[in-house]
Amino acid sequence: MRNTCLYSRGELWALCILLLYTSQPSSSSNFSHLIYKIKEGLPKGILIGAIGDELNLDVSVDPPRSFNLEQKTSSQQYVNLNNTTGELYTSAVEIDRESLCADSHDGQGCSIFLDVLILPQQFFQLVKIQIFIEDVNDNRPHFPVDEIRLSVPENTPVNARFAVEQSAVDPDIGIHGVQTYWLVNDYGVFTLDVEENEGGELTPFLIITEALDRERQAEYVTDIIAEDGGSPPLLGTATLRIIITDVNDNCPKFTESQLNITLYGNATKGMQLARLQAYDPDEGANAQITYSFSERVTLESRNLFHLDKNTGVLKLAGKIDNNSGKLFKLIVLANGPTCIPEVATVTVHVVKEPSGPPAVMPRYIASEKDGIVSLSESEPPFSPIAFFTIKNTDPRQTLECFLESTGPFRLVPYQRFKNEYLLETTEPLDYEQQQDYEMTVVVRSAHGLTVRTAVKIHVLDVNDNAPVFKQSLIEITVEENNPPNTFLAQFQATDADSGIRGEVYFVLGVDAPTIFHLDKLTGVLTVSTSLDREEKEMYRFMVRAVDQGMPRKESIATVIITVQDRNDNSPRFINKDFTFFVPENFPGFGEIGVLTVTDADAGENGWVALSILNGSNIFVIDTGRGALRAKTPLDREQQGTYYIWIEAVDGGEPALSCVTLVTVLLLDVNDNPPTVLFPQSNQSYMLVLPSTQPGTSITEVYAVDRDTGMNAVIAYSIIRRTDGEPGSFDIDPYTGNITLRKTLSNRGLYSLWVKVRDHGQPELYSTVLVNLFVNETVSNETLIQSLLPRGTDVDTKEIPPVKEGREGERVPIPCSEYQVLLLALTATCLGLFLTVVSLVTYICCKKVRKPKKKRLDVEIPLKLNHEMVDKNPMEISNI
Repeated sequence: MRNTCLYSRGELWALCILLLYTSQPSSSSNFSHLIYKIKEGLPKGILIGAIGDELNLDVSVDPPRSFNLEQKTSSQQYVNLNNTTGELYTSAVEIDRESLCADSHDGQGCSIFLDVLILPQQFFQLVKIQIFIEDVNDNRPHFPVDEIRLSVPENTPVNARFAVEQSAVDPDIGIHGVQTYWLVNDYGVFTLDVEENEGGELTPFLIITEALDRERQAEYVTDIIAEDGGSPPLLGTATLRIIITDVNDNCPKFTESQLNITLYGNATKGMQLARLQAYDPDEGANAQITYSFSERVTLESRNLFHLDKNTGVLKLAGKIDNNSGKLFKLIVLANGPTCIPEVATVTVHVVKEPSGPPAVMPRYIASEKDGIVSLSESEPPFSPIAFFTIKNTDPRQTLECFLESTGPFRLVPYQRFKNEYLLETTEPLDYEQQQDYEMTVVVRSAHGLTVRTAVKIHVLDVNDNAPVFKQSLIEITVEENNPPNTFLAQFQATDADSGIRGEVYFVLGVDAPTIFHLDKLTGVLTVSTSLDREEKEMYRFMVRAVDQGMPRKESIATVIITVQDRNDNSPRFINKDFTFFVPENFPGFGEIGVLTVTDADAGENGWVALSILNGSNIFVIDTGRGALRAKTPLDREQQGTYYIWIEAVDGGEPALSCVTLVTVLLLDVNDNPPTVLFPQSNQSYMLVLPSTQPGTSITEVYAVDRDTGMNAVIAYSIIRRTDGEPGSFDIDPYTGNITLRKTLSNRGLYSLWVKVRDHGQPELYSTVLVNLFVNETVSNETLIQSLLPRGTDVDTKEIPPVKEGREGERVPIPCSEYQVLLLALTATCLGLFLTVVSLVTYICCKKVRKPKKKRLDVEIPLKLNHEMVDKNPMEISNI
C-alpha cells in the first residue's frame, strides 16, 4: 500500500489495466495493451508511437507482419496507421479535446481507444491502444452574455459584496481554465474579489469601496476581464454595467418660493394665473410631487382659486368683483413621500378695470401702399420708417410701448415728445436673407389694457451680390491624346439677387489658352485640340461669372486642368550606346557604369525596369540606379571585350521598350608575370664548342606576357652567373639573345640566371636558368647531370655562390677540384700515373659509349649549330 500511494490516481488506474491484461496466461501471447499521451490540436503526421518497437517485434520475419485497425470505432479518424511498420501518426482531422470529450468530467480524463490487429494468422496479436488527450490552452474564457447588468442601491454601505452571477466559462481544464477576474476601470469606487466554491468554480464578487450617490452618477460602465492560467494567458471580456438604483434621499424644492400676480377685475373664470413648479432629484415613485394649499388658506381663497395637485397650475375658479381691489395671499405646499412639505407663497393683487384702451395712430415716412412699407436693402442703419402717436390715455397713467418682432428694427421715444415713438432700422437689410417682415407695436396701460398695431415691411432688391461659383477651385483631369472638342467640365454659379440681376453668364479669363472654349450660357468647357502631357502637364487659368445687374458684379474661379499620362512614349537611353572602360580584376559587384534612361511618361507609364538580354550569367544591372555590375572579377586575358544588350521596359499597359548596346572594355592590369617559353626547363643545357668566336649568337631566352601595353614589354638581364669565366656571355635586354662575349678557354658548365621582367606597375618577373656546357662534345652525360643545379637550387634566393679566379675570372668549382686531384695523384705516385690515366681513360670511354645511343632523345637544339638537353619540366620562380 505504501508503494501504491506513490502513484497518482491516473497512473495507478493505467497500471491496473496493464496488469489486468498481462496477468492472463491464456492470452498473453496474442494480447497487448499500450498507452500513449498526446496533446490536442496536433497537425497531421506527428508520431504518436511505434507499436512494433514497443512490442519488440521482429520485422525480418517472412511473411512480414501487417498492422491493421479494426473498423468499428469512430476514433480511427484521428489517427493514421502505417500497416508495415506499425507507426501510429496523427491524421488530418485535428483532435479537439473539448469536442471529443464534451460529456466527460475533468477527473475522468479524455482518451481515444483503438484495436490493432497484427497479421498474418501465425503472428496474430490483438493490441489494445489507449491514447490520452492532454489539454492545451486553446480556448479563451467567455461570458454567457456580452453585457452583465448589476443593480446596486445608492445607499449600499462600503465593503458590501454583490455576486456577478454570469461568471465566465472556459472549456479548458486545470490551470488552463479561468483563474482570476479583474476590472478595466474601477472608477475608484469598486473592486473585485474572487471566491471558489466546493466544486472549484470561481465566482467574482463586486465590492463597494466608496459611498454611492445616484443623483451624482447613476450608472458605471466598465469591462470585466476573465483570465486563464495559460502561458501566455488568454482573456475573455464582457461589459459590466453597474446601475445605481434610487432611494428616497431627496425632498421636493420649489424653483420660486415667492410669486406676485396682478389680476384685473374683468378677468374671466378659468384664466391660468401661474404654475408652481417643484423638483425632486430622485426618480420614479421617490420623485412624485403633489401640490396642495396650506391649512391656513381661507375658504374664500379656496373657492376663488383652484390649484391642480399634480401639475401645480393655479387658475381663477370664481368671478372677481370689478368694483373693489383686494389682496389674496396663498400658501402652496409641495409634498413628497416621507418628506416635510416645501412652502411657496403666491400673492394675488386684484385691480379695477380701466376706463378704455389707448389709441395708436401710425404715420409713415418710408414708401407705403396698402399698409405695406417698402424699403430698399441698400438703406443705411437707423433709417426712419414710421411715427406712432398714442392717444386716449389718462395723463395720470403711465404707458408701456414696445415692439414685438424679430428683425433689425427698434421702436424708441421720439426726442422729448410724450407718447410719440419712432420706428427705425438698426442695421442694413438683406433681401437675399429675408424679403418680408411682420411686426407688432404693443401699447399697454398701467391697468393692463393692451392695444396691438401690425406693421408689414417689404425689402426691395438691389444688385449687391456677385455670382458665386459652386466651387472656387475646379480641378479637372483629362487623358492626353484626347479627341478634339472633348468635354471637360460644366461650371455652375448662382446669384442671390432677383430678376435680371441674378442672371449669370460665363467668360474665360485672359490667362486662358486659346485651345479652350467656354459656352457663355451653359458654362460648358471644352478643349479644341488633342493634349500632350509631355508637352504640358497642367493648365491653370481663371473663369469669370458675371451677372447682368447695374453695376455688374462678377466672381472668379480657378481652373486647374491636369493632363493624365498615357503610355505613348518608349523609354530612351541618353546615349545610343554605352562604352565603359574598367580595369580587369575589378571587384565582384562593383559598379562598372551607370545607364541613364528616361521615359517622358509619368507614373507607372514612366517606371522603367532594366534587364540584360545576354550575358546575364556574368553581369547584373541595378534597376533602380541603372548600375551595371559584374558578378565576379573579370580577367582581360580570358576576354577583353564584352558586348551586352540592355533592354528598358516601362510599366505601361501595353508596355513599351527600347534596347541599347553596352560595350565593356577591360583595361589591362599587370597581373601576369612573363612566361618563359624557351628554355623549357632549368635542367636543360646546350653544348658550346670552345672554338666559338666572340660575338656569335649562342642561344636566346624567349618569353611572352599575357598582359598588354607596357605590362607586356619584356626586358632580359643576367642577375647571376656561375660560368667558369665571368663575363663570357651577354644577353640582349630587348630580344633575350645570348651571345659570346670573349673566347672560351675553360671547359665545363656555365650557368646563367636570367631575369625576365615586364615594365608594368608593379613590376612582375620570372627567372630561368640557362646552362651552357663548353666542350667539344657531350662525352660524359652523367658528369653534366651532376653539375646541373638541383630542383631545390632553382629559387634565386638559393643560387649557389660563385668563386672568382685570378683577374676576376670565374672558375667552375667541380673542374678546379678535379685538377687539384690530378696534381695530387701526380705528385704522390708518378709511377702509377700511366696506370691511373689508363684506368680513367677506360672508364670514361665506357660511359661515353652508352649515352651515344640515347643522344637523339635528350638533346634539344637551341640554334641550328647547337644542342640543348632538357631532363625536367621548367620551374619558374616569381620573385
